[in-house]
Amino acid sequence: MENIETLLGKYGEEGDKLIFKILNNGLDNRSKEKQIREDFEKVLQGKNSAVITARALKYDLTIPFARYVAMNHGQLTFPFKRYQIQPVWRADRPQKGRYREFYQCDADIVGSDSLLNEADFVNVYAEAFERLKIPVEIKINNRKILMALAAMSAGVDKMMEITMAIDKLDKIGLEKVKVELSQRGLDATHIAAIEKFLRISGTNAEKIASAKEMIGRIKTGKEGIEELESILSYPLTARRAALVIDFTLARGLNYYTGTIFEVKANNVQIGSIGGGGRYDDLTGLFGVPGVPGVGISFGVDRIYDVIEELKLFPGDVRMGTQVLLFNLGKREAKHAFELATHLRNHNVSCEVYHEPAKFDKQFKYAEKRSIPFVLIIGEEEMETGTYKLKKLSTGEQVELSREKIAGFVFANP
Repeated sequence: MENIETLLGKYGEEGDKLIFKILNNGLDNRSKEKQIREDFEKVLQGKNSAVITARALKYDLTIPFARYVAMNHGQLTFPFKRYQIQPVWRADRPQKGRYREFYQCDADIVGSDSLLNEADFVNVYAEAFERLKIPVEIKINNRKILMALAAMSAGVDKMMEITMAIDKLDKIGLEKVKVELSQRGLDATHIAAIEKFLRISGTNAEKIASAKEMIGRIKTGKEGIEELESILSYPLTARRAALVIDFTLARGLNYYTGTIFEVKANNVQIGSIGGGGRYDDLTGLFGVPGVPGVGISFGVDRIYDVIEELKLFPGDVRMGTQVLLFNLGKREAKHAFELATHLRNHNVSCEVYHEPAKFDKQFKYAEKRSIPFVLIIGEEEMETGTYKLKKLSTGEQVELSREKIAGFVFANP
């Protein structure tokens, strides 16, 4: 949870609607019934009331991280780097790729305005998706370019209106974006200029050239273009990723100030599986100005969906028991329990079958659980200290002393 004032106003008007608010304790207090009823009406109208709700579930991990940095900046060594994996919540309508509760994995660097950090994060994305075997397009833009577009066409005060409308382009299409821009107070000339910019296409170099022609004379536009050129000059380390300039990328969150990222999986109909950007004064919201930062996020649940759709989960993925020790009676079970402890101390994941049972039942259990090895312990094995270890996939059976079991299991995965 976070205090609600920490979250409100940081994600734009659309984001604020998706924050899960938590009701305060004590709303059944009869002595405050009149005020509670009045304030509840405010909440139903989309306003906030500290009487009704003072806390909320986390919408993302970035704003809480900025609060943490502000609270602890005297103890941190900058640049400060961290990664964090945690659930977040959105009061959204559940559908494919869109959840009310989902996991994010964030990586951030604060206390540095070097563009090396952006280049580093591009390669973090590229390497991560290379290892997952997911071909992706890493889209990149810069909020300074959007600021220049706003200044050129409508004045800086329309920056958020333009950004929020552009951010819906994938969902509603260009024509409806133009309608929304008109509703937000932009005239036809301004809308035509924005449309021309959003239609810029070609290679990265051709897009840069077109952008320079349109907004290169505006200070913020020039800075944004130069930052993109700098990031593009660093080598990309993975073959399954392509780094692409996308001037339609807006990232509707209020706090981004520079480079912005978005990752899309190729050939999969799902939203972005990663996103982020630079936020150069986010800690200023918490009374500690001047701490630059940049970060990226992986949408863990969507990545899982993509891996499942592309059938990329390896067939031999196993994070469970490696050896099942058969249970052939009370005395044998005690011996098996002691041996299982020995094997666990040697990093072998194992378990003793929970009750005495026929061989066939215990074999079937191992097969259903995809346990690769079974260890049979009877009277003879207890006396000799030599055990029968069977690999189910091949039927191979060997006799081993307890000291050699772990080595055999790891050598024959």
